[in-house]
Amino acid sequence: MTSTKYIGMDVHKESISIAVMNAAGKIVMECVIETKANSILQCIDGLRGDLHVTFEEGTSAAWLYDLLKPHVTELIVCDPRKNKSMREGSQNDKIDARRLAELLRVDHLTPVYHGEHGLRTLKELVRSYLTITKDLARVKSRVKAIYRSWAIPCTGKQVYARCHRGEWLGKINEPGVRRRAEFYYQQLDALRVLRQEARRDLLAESKKQKAWKRLCEIPSIGPIRSAVLLGILQTPHRFRSKRPLWNYGGLAIETHSSADHRRVDEQLQRSRKNVLVRGLNRNCNHDLKNLFKGAAAVASSKPGPFQEFYTALVAKGMRPEMARLTLARKIATIVLIVWKKGVCFDANHLKPQTA
Repeated sequence: MTSTKYIGMDVHKESISIAVMNAAGKIVMECVIETKANSILQCIDGLRGDLHVTFEEGTSAAWLYDLLKPHVTELIVCDPRKNKSMREGSQNDKIDARRLAELLRVDHLTPVYHGEHGLRTLKELVRSYLTITKDLARVKSRVKAIYRSWAIPCTGKQVYARCHRGEWLGKINEPGVRRRAEFYYQQLDALRVLRQEARRDLLAESKKQKAWKRLCEIPSIGPIRSAVLLGILQTPHRFRSKRPLWNYGGLAIETHSSADHRRVDEQLQRSRKNVLVRGLNRNCNHDLKNLFKGAAAVASSKPGPFQEFYTALVAKGMRPEMARLTLARKIATIVLIVWKKGVCFDANHLKPQTA
């Protein structure tokens, strides 16, 4: 006789704590195993029935997902930032595994998307490119910080150029500080070479995807942003409509309200008080948010249909920052339409019904 089992796994570098719960909420088995493929599969194969497994997103999540997916009925990689109930009371590996199993049983987990195994190479190349780009920006900030700490004005990009380095280094009188600046310049040169290599590999891999060419046709998106979109989102069909994409990309508005109804003429009616706006949602993919915001900033400054859309919003009295946010949402919506339907970019997508 088969039965449904809910399995919570608290994963660490060297060990995994496992709690197995039945449909009635009773713990039927607990164990601690090594974080090795053979040990994990041996434990799972020893269980019978419909197996529903969950663990939190982390360093080993992608490896563990690929390992377990063919062997279980359902597999959910959950968002640890939303498991607030696990932070209450005493906490250890055994308790965390039990709580994960219980949250899975009552369907109270927020899944993190894992899929599209064929895009794994592109996803890793996107991560490499974005990481190197961030490191490059940090080094540039450190270079300018040295000059500013000695009251040397250094606006613009000339301070990074090789042909002007001797001039800039000559402005630093302290030998130790000058040597530190030289080290940063060496690091900057190395990162620039790595960034070019990562960019080249990223473009070569992204061109294998049919959707890449169509996404490149969208103004302000271009080849690199198209490749990053493919690597981050992987498939447009994970989003039912534009609003889940806005939420994932950090473009959704968070509102808070309380006591929404009041008694009027012996009946409850919705209150007309203003809803408190708390800004954009913070629990999002920040790389995707930066991509859409950057695309909106470029599109609002270059001639084209997006600039006309932005100018029309400002002319109606909308603040420029809100107009750019609306444009970023519009670009995200158009990306979803073009990618999901496989159509070419059309300026008619800017009509209000697609906003």
